[in-house]
Amino acid sequence: MKENNQIQSRFVGLSSREAFGKVIVELGEQNENIVALSADLADSVKLNDFIKKFPDRFINFGVAEQNMMGAAAGLTLAGKIPFACTYAVFSSMRACEQVRTDIAYNGLPVKIVSTHSGISFGVAGATHQAIEDIGIYRSMAGMTVISPADGVETAAVIRAAVDLDGPVYVRLSRVKEKTVYNQDFDYAIGKPDLVRSGSDVLLIATGAQVGETLDAAELLAEQSVAAGVLNVSTIKPINPSDFVDLLTDFPVVLTIEQHNVINGLGSAIAEIIAENNLNIRFKRHGLYDIFTTSGPYQELLAYYQLDPKGIHDTVIRFLDGI
Repeated sequence: MKENNQIQSRFVGLSSREAFGKVIVELGEQNENIVALSADLADSVKLNDFIKKFPDRFINFGVAEQNMMGAAAGLTLAGKIPFACTYAVFSSMRACEQVRTDIAYNGLPVKIVSTHSGISFGVAGATHQAIEDIGIYRSMAGMTVISPADGVETAAVIRAAVDLDGPVYVRLSRVKEKTVYNQDFDYAIGKPDLVRSGSDVLLIATGAQVGETLDAAELLAEQSVAAGVLNVSTIKPINPSDFVDLLTDFPVVLTIEQHNVINGLGSAIAEIIAENNLNIRFKRHGLYDIFTTSGPYQELLAYYQLDPKGIHDTVIRFLDGI
């Protein structure tokens, strides 16, 4: 687990999008080339403080996500560092072609920060819940895909992303995630983090599901199941050598994500297992190729068995061979 000797981070208790809103102001003070872009959602993506501080470095494109992505590409060519911010479902679907062709194809260092990912925008229903975005972005050549676990990790991710030479998609939640990290740390893009040790089963999670999975591991411990929890915030690029030795330490591995199980985190781990001929019992847990329904976030977590009890029950059934 990442630690240092600093005092508790001031990002503890903030949602990932709230942490983003604060850290982009800090970065803007350090680098005048940083600009923020939004598609009529500045308040939702927490850019208000940046706008107050740097009104001349913010552009609102209205409900025109495609134009925003095209302009972001052009801004990099003018020497700027654009943060293009909207909901995950809009950046991955409404502006998919522009991201692929204008940004990814040209390898441009646009920072795409998307909030309301997964089922976190629960009451909005299937049209506004982003459960395909990881798959869309990880299939774009040269695209880095990061899904931080909480506000503290988000701040570290955004700091690291500023200097990344190439496009990056940062996937944030709408709700306040459970606390995973208490202290600031230097984030290394591409490195998984074992946040809980274990021996019986390894639970690999990303984004908001890391905190839920840690709580599930506590429930499993009450039944004498020693579950390790691995935070994989960088879903792409993934270096198989960072995983193979760890995976072989466990007889059973499950992935947990707020995403379609097809082409998400689970698929990325399955590729490592298959291509390295690892003899492991493996299961992907998430949204099983369905369209979601609407409802309060916590109720949806329980409904899709992505809350601690649901994860616990899924693990137990799998261990029992059901």
